[in-house]
Amino acid sequence: MSAPPHPGLAAFASGERSFALALRPQDAVAMPLADVLEVLTQRFGAAVAVALSDAAVDLDRDLADLPDPVRSPRADEPDPSWLKRTNMVGINVRTLGDYGGVIKYAITLPAMFDSIQLLPVWEPGVVKSLYGIASWNLDTSYFSDELYTYAPNLDTVGRQLRATCNLLHVMGRAVGMDVIPHTDRFSEPALGTPHLFEWMKVRDGRIVDHSDGLLAEVERAVHTWLTERGPALEGEELPGGVTELFALDEDTRMRLLFGDQRDVYGRTGRRVDLLKYLHWFGLEPVPATMGVPFRGIEIDPDPAHVMVDEYGMEWPNIVMSQPQFMSRVFSPLARYKFYERVDDNADWQIDFDRPRPHVWEYVCRHYAAARHVGNFDFMRGDMSHVQMRPDGVPDDVDEYYDILRAVKTHIQRTGPAPWFAYFAETFLPARDVFQFGEELDHLEASHADVTLGDLQSTVVGDAEFLRRFRRYLDDLATRRTAPSYTVLTADKDDPRFDEFYRAGNEARLFSALLLTDMPSYTGLGFEIRDVHTEPVENERYTKLFVFHERGDSNIHPSKARFGDTYIWGENQELFDRLTELRVFAETLLTEIGPATTRWLMPPDATTLRGIAVWTQDPDSLPTGATRYVCAVNYDIHADSSYFGVPALPDHCVLTPIFSTLGPDRLDPTAVRHNGYFHRIENLAPGEGRVYRIDGDESPDGATPRTGSTASSSTTRRDSPQRPA
Repeated sequence: MSAPPHPGLAAFASGERSFALALRPQDAVAMPLADVLEVLTQRFGAAVAVALSDAAVDLDRDLADLPDPVRSPRADEPDPSWLKRTNMVGINVRTLGDYGGVIKYAITLPAMFDSIQLLPVWEPGVVKSLYGIASWNLDTSYFSDELYTYAPNLDTVGRQLRATCNLLHVMGRAVGMDVIPHTDRFSEPALGTPHLFEWMKVRDGRIVDHSDGLLAEVERAVHTWLTERGPALEGEELPGGVTELFALDEDTRMRLLFGDQRDVYGRTGRRVDLLKYLHWFGLEPVPATMGVPFRGIEIDPDPAHVMVDEYGMEWPNIVMSQPQFMSRVFSPLARYKFYERVDDNADWQIDFDRPRPHVWEYVCRHYAAARHVGNFDFMRGDMSHVQMRPDGVPDDVDEYYDILRAVKTHIQRTGPAPWFAYFAETFLPARDVFQFGEELDHLEASHADVTLGDLQSTVVGDAEFLRRFRRYLDDLATRRTAPSYTVLTADKDDPRFDEFYRAGNEARLFSALLLTDMPSYTGLGFEIRDVHTEPVENERYTKLFVFHERGDSNIHPSKARFGDTYIWGENQELFDRLTELRVFAETLLTEIGPATTRWLMPPDATTLRGIAVWTQDPDSLPTGATRYVCAVNYDIHADSSYFGVPALPDHCVLTPIFSTLGPDRLDPTAVRHNGYFHRIENLAPGEGRVYRIDGDESPDGATPRTGSTASSSTTRRDSPQRPA
């Protein structure tokens, strides 16, 4: 290696540890990639070379024919239910610089983090938003010069994405992509395939036309622009008319309009020129919306809300005509037109009985192609909460009910990849917040395996945290779509939400890891995130790397970044405590990983008690296996005093073995039954503690069963075992 190795690398390389113990993420990312790949080779042998080989990064090769070391670690699963017990980490590649950074960061993650979700990897549009896809081309800014130097065959961003996912597979991790039912409003798909979108005409501050017939005017304008400007590539032949242009296959048409996919700047210039041309005629794709009534928009008449972009074009604000509580207009985005409209769209009404199959096929085909490039194992469905039917889930749920469901089932069928899973971005609000009934009904009909939930949007231990947590556990026990114990997301790593993470972070991760049958999600950087009593530089928040507002922008100055480099936290105290927790949890999960949870004191939905205690259902473990009691004080302000733990056999002894406060703060005194319960003393604010159950076996050698009710067990018949 070019520098003295970090002490944690040797144990990782030898297989003693599943990760580089105590290696801070910023130090890992600063390492030369060649050194990291050397460590990976010491750990995984020839599989690393195989992952980077021509055979493994051949994007024309069927995934089923790839070398065994880079096959999905979930490829032998019969269905996607494995996702319901995963511990997932979300990674925005921008925060790591490039794909080489993803590989470096991955060695800091224990193996129990068995899945990684990569935020969108396509070329971004307005304000460089990852969720405003400008084209189906991969974002070339993620290209790693270090990776290319090490393996010159990795000479395209597509091969580098494949190689990165291959290496994550070698490390035992499933990898997920984003599936997004919209694009940038003036993306290449919107401009080059306008029949896939809905259009409107704006004149003098009003929407004067939004009928279906407007498409013909848009297509004529695109053809006229192409005729006037000429083809993007010299020597290409122009089609004779509008019909001929849009009869061409998509790749040919996109080359004519925008140019070679490798010419990012040239294509962007052509796209902007066409955008300006259409804008002069007032032709615009209809922006995406969220929340009831979903349909019916108008131009905000307030001139103060007009935005002038870097090209001098004026863009008025677009608002809902009859807004309700959750109404939102996402002006930079355009949603695909999945259904026909009622009465030529006179009243903005969707005809759900008339799906547009060619649009569904287009979206499914492109995401299947993206899955092929990345060798992905699951998808995160963006805006999974958008369900536009006012009556909720219909009696007949067919293949055109939901586009995210359609993408999942298409990939499962055509892959074939029966293990391909769907992680839904929804927030599990109260019934009818989105005014279509119960969100979990929609998620089940959409074939979502896991949903993000919104536990991360609460302060640990407050009333809303306890209510949501308890509700999620009840849903976990009864619904097909499993709510996640979400610790942090890129969406919440934002100055507005600092209060959520000023305390209780150990309790969050403790619960996420040791609730073995509940999926979890943790965003990059949580492990070393600083405590912010006041907002700090935007470069310290991962949310501000989901898009890129320039420092000289007057659009959203509070969101502007002045640098391109993510600044990691320096919270060494938190990092050390979470490292101890990770090491302990990884050891414990080798014993209890397959277990289902038996609640002894579930989170209190009445919010009168901040304590929660659980153990493992003995029927989910081998006969005679050791069980453990996990106790957490979610109150981050007050000591728990004493509390009684019920429902354990009276001959059991609870031996303390771990505290999130560290070994020096762990009272080694064993806890014995007092004739009524096991009395636990003084959990500190935010402390998590683990006790080993000694003497758990009855005299005949069988593990005694403890009492439970349906609400105190999260056993589900579709819960697979988590690999150790």
